[in-house]
Amino acid sequence: MFRQVGSVFSFLTIIPIGHSDLQTIAKYMYLFPIVGIAIGLMVGSVAYGLSFFLEPLVVGLLITGILALITGIHHTDGLSDFADGLMVRGTKEKKLQVMRDPSVGSAGIFAIIIYVAGMVIALSSMKGFEIFYAILIGEIVAKFSMVLLSSLGPSAWEGSNSAFIQSMKDRKKLAIATAITVGSIFVLGNNAGFLALGVGIALTLIILAVSRRSFGGISGDILGAANEITRLSSLLVFVSA
Repeated sequence: MFRQVGSVFSFLTIIPIGHSDLQTIAKYMYLFPIVGIAIGLMVGSVAYGLSFFLEPLVVGLLITGILALITGIHHTDGLSDFADGLMVRGTKEKKLQVMRDPSVGSAGIFAIIIYVAGMVIALSSMKGFEIFYAILIGEIVAKFSMVLLSSLGPSAWEGSNSAFIQSMKDRKKLAIATAITVGSIFVLGNNAGFLALGVGIALTLIILAVSRRSFGGISGDILGAANEITRLSSLLVFVSA
């Protein structure tokens, strides 16, 4: 189990703890929330400490950068591609082509600006244990959103994402991921955490509906976009609660 979690952790971050082929990692996608716990504990602890010594906006900017860096900016890139694809008028094939284009369009740039601004504002509005809990639960919800999306949605095209989607059609794996997610939030005893989970699930279902209509299914970029959107929504829940 430690080897499996390590492989999934290395896939979702830039930290080389383990290594496996894509098929093996896809097989253990249901462990994504555990990686969310690990990332949340690390980054949340840093944010907790910095919040007592630095100005809130500086903390927000640093933590946003750390989260992007530790995940290799892959998910942020997915958010950009997702936005570009949605804003293109035309057939599903044309939208998919734009989303797979390595260049970034105006919609993608705008999405990244809004996302980064939202992250900085949300993180700078918290300190102490509040920012620690928000980041920890935000990472758990973000990783669970990718698992849920893969479990419910069809693949937009045959590619690296297909293995993850096929693997998560096993409902037992979804049940395990759900138990890890709900159990973790329950142990933390934070009511805002359950609200953040509810909002995250709702947004995931919306992303699924929009993706099926616009692209015919989901892809790796859409999974990455779901991670970023639900992470930000979780932080905003904590700020608003």
